[in-house]
Amino acid sequence: MKMSDIVTEENTHYLHPGNLFVHRNPHIVTTILGSCVAVCLWDPVNKIGGINHYMLPLWNGEGLPVPRFGNVAIKKLIEKMEQLGSNKKKLKAKVFGGATIHDTSSGLLNVGSRNVLIAEDILAEERIPIISSDMGGTRGRRLLFNTGTGSAKMRYIKKSAVNLK
Repeated sequence: MKMSDIVTEENTHYLHPGNLFVHRNPHIVTTILGSCVAVCLWDPVNKIGGINHYMLPLWNGEGLPVPRFGNVAIKKLIEKMEQLGSNKKKLKAKVFGGATIHDTSSGLLNVGSRNVLIAEDILAEERIPIISSDMGGTRGRRLLFNTGTGSAKMRYIKKSAVNLK
């Protein structure tokens, strides 16, 4: 199945880093992930889906709590789903991203791994099961999420031969 096969007559939306998207009407949401993570939530009862795209794992309390931070983005996504009538106990999650894009990333600098851990930790804390995922690795991903069906299609982005000397 090609990624274009899931695009039907629904509306489409491109999700930029640091944002989230929840809508009562079905949409095909596209985003590109490197070390960033996208959490897709699906409510099978109300047939409502939502997605976030966060860049950093933790908001440190300084400035505004915006969804470019995982701990903020996941909680806000759950909150938005509940505002549309979802019961948190019925939600299912799909999680993508968290690649190590640069070979020098390790330890505290490995943002991708830390982004993955915050998703796993918060979803476990909220008792929302991860039913599908593709996380880590060294390649970026292109993700399409259908908020009307809960289906997610992902493909890896080819690494380009870039010589930075």
